[in-house]
Amino acid sequence: MSASTRDDPDIRRRRIKIRAWRRGMREMDILMGRFVDATIDSLPEAELDDLEALLDAQDDEVFRWLSRAEPVPACYDTPLFRRIAAFHTHEKPLDL
Repeated sequence: MSASTRDDPDIRRRRIKIRAWRRGMREMDILMGRFVDATIDSLPEAELDDLEALLDAQDDEVFRWLSRAEPVPACYDTPLFRRIAAFHTHEKPLDL
């Protein structure tokens, strides 16, 4: 990422939104895209760093971590990751 993009938080957030909705695996588009849409404007810079690192990870791996099929590696087990997982935890089916 260029320094100018890093310096402009709006461009950075827009780029993250695009990446979150174009993961390659539809399930991950929904999981990441919905979380990003709901929270991107309130995420501090440090959490944007964590989010970009997570977006760089392979979809199938992240999906297994979010679905608790595999343990989350320590480098990705951040408060942000736990918020994403909690964001998608529901007591009853959603009315979509």
